[in-house]
Amino acid sequence: AISCKGQHSISYTLSRNQTVVVEYTHDKDTDMFQVGRSTESPIDFVVTDTISGSQNNDEAQITQSTISRFACRVVCDRNEPYTARIFAAGFDSSKNIFLGEKAAKWKNPDGHMDGLTTNGVLVMHPRGGFTEESQPGVWREISVCGDVYTLRETRSAQQRGKLVESETNVLQDGSLIDLCGATLLWRTADGLFHTPTQKHIEALRQEINAARPQCPVGLNTLAFPSINRKEVVEEKQPWAYLSCGHVHGYHNWGHRSDTEANERECPMCRTVGPYVPLWLGCEAGFYVDAGPPTHAFTPCGHVCSEKSAKYWSQIPLPHGTHAFHAACPFCATQLLGEQNCIKLIFQGPVD
Repeated sequence: AISCKGQHSISYTLSRNQTVVVEYTHDKDTDMFQVGRSTESPIDFVVTDTISGSQNNDEAQITQSTISRFACRVVCDRNEPYTARIFAAGFDSSKNIFLGEKAAKWKNPDGHMDGLTTNGVLVMHPRGGFTEESQPGVWREISVCGDVYTLRETRSAQQRGKLVESETNVLQDGSLIDLCGATLLWRTADGLFHTPTQKHIEALRQEINAARPQCPVGLNTLAFPSINRKEVVEEKQPWAYLSCGHVHGYHNWGHRSDTEANERECPMCRTVGPYVPLWLGCEAGFYVDAGPPTHAFTPCGHVCSEKSAKYWSQIPLPHGTHAFHAACPFCATQLLGEQNCIKLIFQGPVD
């Protein structure tokens, strides 16, 4: 079974002299897509580590990735309602999955073998779908055979969590898939149909610029740069004090000390806090509604709608082997402050 090129199989190594091999058969009613770090042909979606806060991956190289080469597989029904199910681990170029001696594995009461991958595949389904009313769900771990378990004590602990029989591995609109180094957002075709488009976000950008917001101190007109120009801070770029939300143009005063270079005092209300350029979040798939861009994440300054900002600011994303924290969906920067996001206060034109 292992050497047969046309036969998918999973090998569970129990000891040096005992291995259980489970053979898989072809299914004409489903399609399988694989996700992982490997660039080999069985991987349909190659995933690299998400580097917090960086605009592009050239800025920092990961020395040792924690994402598995064959991390997970998604099996989709070809017939309506096109249900998609997620499973831990993926088949390699010889159509095999090997669970080594040290991997957590077991035999279920009904006799079939199952196991977990080294760093695990975690899934969180939001409560209420991916809408304005969405609430974060509970993170679970998915086994190689697609069963749902509570989290292990740490990512790679030998002891599995408890089986959650009331939950399934069916992906929903807005489900988050964590591969220990990158978190993926699953969107359905129907969900994306109701999501704002790139054109809508561009229209919101033009609308806010057409209102000609001004710097309350320099009285110069501010404008969000076009979505394509997201690397370089432009002259008219709006900046904001993230402790109070007052929007200004760039100025070089208000430093409280040389040690805290980014701690500034707002000239409007004297609140001290980070002072950063604002960027319009441009990935439409992250928006839970089509509202205007009124809120900014702290401390990165990415701007989106109020409901989208509040949704992402309460989602605990896995970080490392046992930590969780909220992060900006647009740049993966860890969120800080009491609210994680702030309502922006724009000054309209004087005329």
